[in-house]
Amino acid sequence: MRLSYTKALNRALADELAADPAVCVFGEDIGAGMAGPTLGLLDRFGPGRIVDTPLSEQAFTAMAIGAALAGRRPVLEFQIPSLLFLVFEQLVNQAHKFSLMTGGQAGVPLTCLVPGSGSRDGWAGQHSDHPYSLFAHAGVKTVVPATPTDAYGLLRSAVRDPDPVIVFAPAAALPVRETVTWELAPVPLGSARVHRSGTDVTLVAVGHLVHDALAVAEELSDEISVEVFDPRTLYPFDWAALAASLERTGRLVVVDDSNRSCGIGAEVLATAAEEMRLTAPPRRVTRPDGAVLPFAPALDRALQPGREQLRHALRAVVK
Repeated sequence: MRLSYTKALNRALADELAADPAVCVFGEDIGAGMAGPTLGLLDRFGPGRIVDTPLSEQAFTAMAIGAALAGRRPVLEFQIPSLLFLVFEQLVNQAHKFSLMTGGQAGVPLTCLVPGSGSRDGWAGQHSDHPYSLFAHAGVKTVVPATPTDAYGLLRSAVRDPDPVIVFAPAAALPVRETVTWELAPVPLGSARVHRSGTDVTLVAVGHLVHDALAVAEELSDEISVEVFDPRTLYPFDWAALAASLERTGRLVVVDDSNRSCGIGAEVLATAAEEMRLTAPPRRVTRPDGAVLPFAPALDRALQPGREQLRHALRAVVK
């Protein structure tokens, strides 16, 4: 079958709702399935489990934390990534820390799904952030799937996890379709995936940039042997898999669609430099420091990491 990224998210939610009566979904316009992942769920599972909320992220996040403490497994859909800034304190200071501060006596099994994170045409500065590094920095489990099968598998694992998990579904990945000839299954959190083997450079790509990385790796295949490494989970990160890849290649490039300073790209470079085998200085391709994506499409694209930057970084690191 041909599986789209959005349909994969929808199927993962449906399968978890069917498998576990504790699972419920909260969010704005989710009854109508406006963003895609919740389409048809209200008709199938009813308003007791698919809860259309008022336009207050802080209110429904607080409600979901309480539901999780009471034994439910809520999934929250955030239509815009910047809305996570509104509930950052609730997620990081309350939900994330609760099990630690009670010695494991209580937990908050809460999943936040952001379908359409990053840039979307004309959504401008307050709607185009990719703040996954903030949650990884705070120690919250953070997931960025690149493919439909990984979107399905990682979302199912996130819903089953005993801790809060943030799932970023990049807008640029939503149109991706994949031919699936096997049974869909959960994908463990903290497990990376090598999409393409190589011997010259390890190219770590986050989310939708995996597809750009694969295209550039194919384009440069007569010149450079590129291993395309998809972390899938940014926290916990699969450092053992990255170390194994760098043992083969000795060179590292990271492409990351978030701001340069304090981003996940910086963390990957720093950890590799401290603990792993590198035979050349590593490179990162990111948004600029402090980038705010503008409304104008050409300027929006100019601030995002692109294939030309990626080609330049790969050639530079093998010199």
